[in-house]
Amino acid sequence: MTHHDFIIAGGGAAGLSLAYHLMLSPLRNRSILIIDKDDDDQLQRNWGFWTRQPTLFDDVAHHTWSQVEFVGDGGRQLMDLGDYHYTLMHGAHFYRFVLQQLAACPNVTFARGVIRNIEDGAETARVTVGEETHRGDWVFDSVVKPAELKGEITRHHLLHMHFKGWEIETPWLAFNPHAARLFDFRTPQRGAMRFFYLMPYSECHAFVEYTLFSANVLKQDEYEQALRDYVRSALGIRDYRVVSEENGVVPLTDYPFPRRAGSRVMTIGAKAGRIKPSTGYSFLRVQKDSAAIVQSLLCAGHPFGVPADVPFYRLCDSIMLDIMARHGEQIKPIFTALFKHNPIQRIFRFLDEATSPAENLALMASLPPRLFLQSLFRLKVLRRL
Repeated sequence: MTHHDFIIAGGGAAGLSLAYHLMLSPLRNRSILIIDKDDDDQLQRNWGFWTRQPTLFDDVAHHTWSQVEFVGDGGRQLMDLGDYHYTLMHGAHFYRFVLQQLAACPNVTFARGVIRNIEDGAETARVTVGEETHRGDWVFDSVVKPAELKGEITRHHLLHMHFKGWEIETPWLAFNPHAARLFDFRTPQRGAMRFFYLMPYSECHAFVEYTLFSANVLKQDEYEQALRDYVRSALGIRDYRVVSEENGVVPLTDYPFPRRAGSRVMTIGAKAGRIKPSTGYSFLRVQKDSAAIVQSLLCAGHPFGVPADVPFYRLCDSIMLDIMARHGEQIKPIFTALFKHNPIQRIFRFLDEATSPAENLALMASLPPRLFLQSLFRLKVLRRL
């Protein structure tokens, strides 16, 4: 049986981010064990995020934009981000960089295998991998088991953000490389929120993604047909080459995930609810959470002193999930009103859960009230009956 100061169960974005934050902190000399199964699927993932501050991964970010677009039936809205910028991070670049940094640290160890059990204890916790057991002063668990998730959230919303994307090249100038298109709603909604996401790398090279928020996923040929139709009809491109593909399914739920899974066990990543329920964004939320865990370890001697989720924003997430689940086709006019009547900086601050009460009132006043009031009634009155 081996012993480590920190054991990280799961070597995905959350686990590796926490390990990297630990390595950069005064705790760098503590021993860290990262346990993960041999799975390369995450290398094909991309993460988008907006920020006004430098991040630890700016040097390996794939592309950054200073403008964003919103496109709907009423036309195209181009917005300057001011002191914000929008960044796309390729999963392969992130994993390669972090793994290289951690491999150079003598106190970091990797173990491959399927985690069978995590057992809490008063002084240490135990993690069983195959026939081997590891003991750690603190264990950080990021391993999500879908079967357990479905059983726990019966009184909460559960949708999926599912998508398929193509990296495409064209033989002529077809894109505006200065603006990231966050939402393009020029596609039939058919009862669910559906939009396209366009990230131009150059005038001839871009990433285009078909994204849906719904309870059920599609067949692969349905995503591909929608992508073909969008590229041909909306973008007006008939001659192009698909360089690479990305697809995935992200669960979105307002279930209040517990952070403390025992005296010595803490959840991180998706298992800790670090995926924003109403948007699916997670990369910077994971970075902020990793920094907060390290700060808690340094100041309090334990990892649990991280900021609690703010009830107001949790309620907003629940309302949006409720509307998406019941009236998915209405998200298009809601988002159209949101972007028409609010500066993009205010929207980003709201999604970052950093708006003032006055900004929250301005945002709410810009949206059609009926569906929001109905959803609020269901959540605060009917759910308790």
